[in-house]
Amino acid sequence: TYRGNPLNFIRRGPGGVIEEPEVDVVIFRQNTEGLYCGVEWSNPPEAVYNALSTHPRFRANFGGVPPEELSVSTRIFTRKATGRILRAAFDHASRYGYRSVTVCEKPNVIRETSGMMYRMAQEIQRDEYPGIELWNTNIDAQMMWLTKNPEDYGVIVAGNMFGDIVSDGFAGLIGGLGFACSANLGEEVAVFEPTHGSAPKYAGFPVSIVNPIAMIESACMMLDHLGEDETAAGIRNAIARVIREGKVRTYDMLKLQGRADVVERGAASTRQMTDAIIGYL
Repeated sequence: TYRGNPLNFIRRGPGGVIEEPEVDVVIFRQNTEGLYCGVEWSNPPEAVYNALSTHPRFRANFGGVPPEELSVSTRIFTRKATGRILRAAFDHASRYGYRSVTVCEKPNVIRETSGMMYRMAQEIQRDEYPGIELWNTNIDAQMMWLTKNPEDYGVIVAGNMFGDIVSDGFAGLIGGLGFACSANLGEEVAVFEPTHGSAPKYAGFPVSIVNPIAMIESACMMLDHLGEDETAAGIRNAIARVIREGKVRTYDMLKLQGRADVVERGAASTRQMTDAIIGYL
């Protein structure tokens, strides 16, 4: 989820007026399939090489290349997983009042996998969610549009790699990974975490400097998932007050390099930022 007034994104509107567009975007990324599924080979076995050789494009472009000079990574989509992530995106848009779902893929080039996702999205939108608009953007164009008109988008859904790319792009608009929360939603189990991971490079610092907002926002997503919307809203309001006040800012908010001495240079520590947010609860 990427929500709020971006900390580092402004643009000039008509007449040269400075604008700070609001961003409220939720990205659904299919994270069990696609190009990251791990089905790949260097020097592919004979059965794989022979199967590839049945494709006319492979024969035309790579037919003379011996297996030992090839590396192959597969991009696998299934209808089951694709339908599940699409319906999750449409359901979220319907539940929270977003007017559109955008499929961010590359169906004009990756016609089998991206094409399947978009065709399935058209079917689901037509048969199950006719009140929600369906948009289609290619990943390269999406990266341009997110920096030009980010407020145009509501819910975006993509495969694994393209979802990875576009989510980091939107994270930059709202201030960076220190503000970007995420959830891994299964049918029975859900895991909530900041998109930046565990930040091990900062683990040995004498004072923790990492911005805790992404983690706290991830906890808010968990509260939403559990139906505790009012509690989540209270925490988000406290975060917003601290940001608007501008007195307590971690190193990333001050645009400093993440070094051990940033607190001495005026940045808030992880604990100081957390305490400031708690102070408004």
